[in-house]
Amino acid sequence: MKHGKKYRTVLNNLDRHHLYSLEDAVAFVKENASAKFNETVEISVNLGVDPRHAEQNIRVTTSLPYGTGKEVKVLVLAKGSAAKEAKDNGADFVGDDDFIQKLQGGWTDADVIIASPDMMPKVGRLGKILGPKGLMPNPKSGTVTPQVGNAVKEIKAGRIELRVDKYGVIHAPVGKCSFENEQLIENIKSVISMLRRLKPSVVKGTYLKKLTISSTMGPGVKINKTTV
Repeated sequence: MKHGKKYRTVLNNLDRHHLYSLEDAVAFVKENASAKFNETVEISVNLGVDPRHAEQNIRVTTSLPYGTGKEVKVLVLAKGSAAKEAKDNGADFVGDDDFIQKLQGGWTDADVIIASPDMMPKVGRLGKILGPKGLMPNPKSGTVTPQVGNAVKEIKAGRIELRVDKYGVIHAPVGKCSFENEQLIENIKSVISMLRRLKPSVVKGTYLKKLTISSTMGPGVKINKTTV
């Protein structure tokens, strides 16, 4: 992959073999964010797990102390009182069969889709459409729930999903470059704390193997685990 001049300049200022303290890594990422938009800061955590085994396939939702800084558009698929509850709690789109038809037609304005359990027989038919986009509601991610109002509030407040990929790596947004350093640090510590609590009992050896943070357009900065 060919990178632009700004990326290469930042890369020249980065010691790719050095393990930075969390504070120094956050400062470096913020100081070297050069895009014309407010870049997202993302953490990548390489875990010593084997996702092929169900007990090591980590997937959970958690709320960041300072949110993600991203405005998330939420669609709730529900009827009756659940639909009203969703509207009252700030859902951007609320509906049932009408929005299922829109989704079948390729509508993609929502960032997150929440469904009440009674809607899942219909929503389940959209698996091939929503699955590849990461939009399929799932009880494990808290997006299939009878408490749709609470789910909307949590997502709007900065709830994120921590989900290990097939390589044992978790990628998650932890804020924006416009955040104060301390806000990013606390959000990162919150993610690491949650992952530590989720350590499967069957995992032996090193669990948190590598930590890296980066901005949307910047290179990854390696973090010394002992500073988190």
